[in-house]
Amino acid sequence: MKKKKINTYLYTRYERFWHWVQMVLIFILLLTGFEIHNEYHLFGFGKAVNIHSWVGLGWLIAFFFFIFWLLTTGEWKQYIPTTKKILEVMWYYVHGIFKGETHPVPKKKHAKHNPLQRIIYLVLAALLLPVQMLTGFLYWGYNNWADWGIDFLSLGVMAFLHVAGAFAILSFVIIHVYMTTTGHSLFAHIKAMISGWEELEEAEVEEWERAN
Repeated sequence: MKKKKINTYLYTRYERFWHWVQMVLIFILLLTGFEIHNEYHLFGFGKAVNIHSWVGLGWLIAFFFFIFWLLTTGEWKQYIPTTKKILEVMWYYVHGIFKGETHPVPKKKHAKHNPLQRIIYLVLAALLLPVQMLTGFLYWGYNNWADWGIDFLSLGVMAFLHVAGAFAILSFVIIHVYMTTTGHSLFAHIKAMISGWEELEEAEVEEWERAN
């Protein structure tokens, strides 16, 4: 019997706006950042540095707005880590998804992320992105280190951390893009992040809400 679907409004306009703006900013930063390290020639070194610097500052400002939005709307609760059913979720992604099994933790409005996503997104938002922005900002302001009283820092270490962070973000982006194809259809998750609406199976939603 065909499972009944519920069309649920999951993602707010700001949430979608932030998602796509951040995607564009990260893409530009990766593109210009790797050119700065002489991986290829596209904009030219000088122009790539300028674009990278200004877009990086824009990303930093946008990130502060995102944190403000999380704190004032209560959406920070979506990132509270939990290990409940995390093993089932991991097994689903390495096995069950290829067998057409039902996701062990279906989405709902107040729990958009499964336990594995919560941990990954929390590490990303609370650790990786802040470190990346901080190292990028310090790298950008290297000539002012003496005035800021931080000239004891090592530029080489700062550069290494920034590049390592870039590769970590690139890895996340690749995995994230793949995961967008794992919905009930190839582009279901992408459409949801454009419209805000996503189809959820009624039985799954009811079962998860009873358990919580």
